[in-house]
Amino acid sequence: MKLHSSALLLIGALALAACNNPDRFGAGGPGGAGAGGAGYGQGGANDPNSPAYFAQTIGDRVLFQVDQSTITPEARMILTGQAQWLNSHPQYTAIIEGHADEQGTREYNLALGARRASAVQEFLISQGVAGGRLRTVSYGKERPLAVCSEESCYAQNRRAVTVISVGAGS
Repeated sequence: MKLHSSALLLIGALALAACNNPDRFGAGGPGGAGAGGAGYGQGGANDPNSPAYFAQTIGDRVLFQVDQSTITPEARMILTGQAQWLNSHPQYTAIIEGHADEQGTREYNLALGARRASAVQEFLISQGVAGGRLRTVSYGKERPLAVCSEESCYAQNRRAVTVISVGAGS
């Protein structure tokens, strides 16, 4: 009986441990904040050929103004670096996630997130990245990075995140 109880306790502990994954959305929080973790096993932030380096050194996100999908000068600098990295690493593909703040309807924010992701995709393509290596997805306001009803949070959530993974290049 003691062995049976110990086995049940062990199985329960393992089941609970499997449920606790604080990095389930990628390094840094929900919404692909750290390149989604898809390629983090392939070198660290100090390896210029790794997705971790891309996310932390090049920058995996760009921010947008309220109700805008226009690339800002600051975003242009980050995206230029992303394009250079992607062009020199053809073994990687990217999913560009479009996000919005909590203001507005779900439908409006999904459309706005889609426009933001498309704007980033178009910029990267204009810089020579093959379109077949890029996909877009919109999360609207469903994956906030910062949660509060203040401009400081809204500003962080108006973003597009480039999530790198190993894939067939075109």
